[in-house]
Amino acid sequence: MPFLSDTLAAVKPSPTVAVTQLARELQAKGRDIISLGAGEPDFDTPDNIKAAAIAAIEAGKTKYTPPDGIPELKQAICDKFARENGLSYQPSQISVSTGGKQVLYNALMATLNPGDEVIIPAPYWVSYPDIVRLGQGTPVIVEGEEARGFKITPEALEAAITPATKWFIFNSPSNPTGAGYTEAELKALTDVLLRHDHVWIMSDDMYEHLAFDGFRFVTPAQVEPRLYDRTLTVNGVSKAYAMTGWRIGYAGGPEHLIAAMRKIQGQSTTNPSSISQWAAVEALNGPQDYLSERCAAFSARRDLVVAGLNACPGITCAVPEGAFYVYPSVAGCIGAVSSGGKIIATDEDFCTALLEEQGVAVVFGAAFGLSPYFRVSYAESEAVLAEACARIKTFCEGLHHG
Repeated sequence: MPFLSDTLAAVKPSPTVAVTQLARELQAKGRDIISLGAGEPDFDTPDNIKAAAIAAIEAGKTKYTPPDGIPELKQAICDKFARENGLSYQPSQISVSTGGKQVLYNALMATLNPGDEVIIPAPYWVSYPDIVRLGQGTPVIVEGEEARGFKITPEALEAAITPATKWFIFNSPSNPTGAGYTEAELKALTDVLLRHDHVWIMSDDMYEHLAFDGFRFVTPAQVEPRLYDRTLTVNGVSKAYAMTGWRIGYAGGPEHLIAAMRKIQGQSTTNPSSISQWAAVEALNGPQDYLSERCAAFSARRDLVVAGLNACPGITCAVPEGAFYVYPSVAGCIGAVSSGGKIIATDEDFCTALLEEQGVAVVFGAAFGLSPYFRVSYAESEAVLAEACARIKTFCEGLHHG
């Protein structure tokens, strides 16, 4: 009898975590590595948020809290949804977890049965399919074409829906592409979903505040209120507020779903860190002016990286609407041999050779469900990004075909 679960065999370790850890290990050995693999802002957590955490510690707010969030944070989240998204939730409709990933995990564990299908647009965040598999569901991948900015069509969504479809996972702006759906594009998708009342919508809005060039963020339940009763709107403080290590994610949704998620969390981690929760209260209720300042900085970095990558032989890079990623194609590099003698047969080969020969760590496209591409996180200083692009260009110039 095998010791480990059969379900575990279907789950892969996170490639983004693996690349980041490998970069750390190489740096510890003295290698000059530029790591562009992690989805983590380089900005520091704002001082007012840190001060709120310190104040919470000094006030002794270090005990267990309600399993899925303190009342003050749930109210702050309700206020945020009303203020920024036009969505009305009560505290009983709010779940707070140890990061956005746990929100998604709780929701899928609480609702999936063997045979249930979950539609996931590709390229996708690496964890979506594996969390579905952990819940004994079946990921159904719908590819978005580069020519359409990696966004799926209403026709493709319609074709993927079956009687077994339980969820549609939506992420805009997207990890890994930065693609953002306009209100009209999202409305076309919600029109499809209105015709299939057995399908629930999980909207991952983690990159809401990172939108460029006048792109206006919208979320499904905002665009189509008739979907409100079967939509879980997911967000968190990690990206916008540079609080990745604080581990606070949250969601608004129907009370019965939130209660089911609370049951899962109550038998796993129970409450998120009490100190992190008080910090998140300040993040949501406190000053928001720096969000636009940081967004402008990310926009400038995007432009630098897109220009730098498009100057590399064999690479083409689209201009995304948001987040802090680009997803360049390496189609022009496939079949080449690197200056170090590595045959570039896949995007993973490209990324492996790039790390070995130039010390730049990025994540290969197959990890996100669409090849031949790779993901660059430009949550770094412009100086670091310029050096990374220069190294990638040197690597590409050293490739030879035949």
